[in-house]
Order: sequence, then structure tokens, then C-alpha cells
Amino acid sequence: MTFIMAATMSVIMGLVNVGPSMEWLRGWPLQFVIAWPIAFCLTMVAWPASMAITGKLVGARSEASASQSS
Repeated sequence: MTFIMAATMSVIMGLVNVGPSMEWLRGWPLQFVIAWPIAFCLTMVAWPASMAITGKLVGARSEASASQSS
């Protein structure tokens, strides 16, 4: 997933910044090589944090639903 996201985001943001040109085409591989490890590392931090937040929100919602139906 991080590979796909880094590839697509570096393509899109490069196109937005430079436009479709040879400069963009030459620069994209380096942008991708830089973006992929960053995306991977951030995912290692963000995934557990987002799962914990989601668990708390879903748990709170489930508890609220259970108390309302009682």
C-alpha cells in the first residue's frame, strides 16, 4: 500500500508542481525513492495510532447504542 500511495502521490504532486514535462519525468523517480521510505515509516506510526483511535470511537459508539437500547 505504501508503494502505491508513494508512487501515485509523487506523480500527482510532481504534475501539479511542474506540469507534464521532461523535467517532471526526470525528477519523478527521485521523488518516489524519497517518498516511499517516508510513507512506510509514517505508516508504522500512524497505523497503530489510527487503530487505537478507531477502537475507542467504535467502542464508545457501541456502548452508547447498548445503553440506549436498554
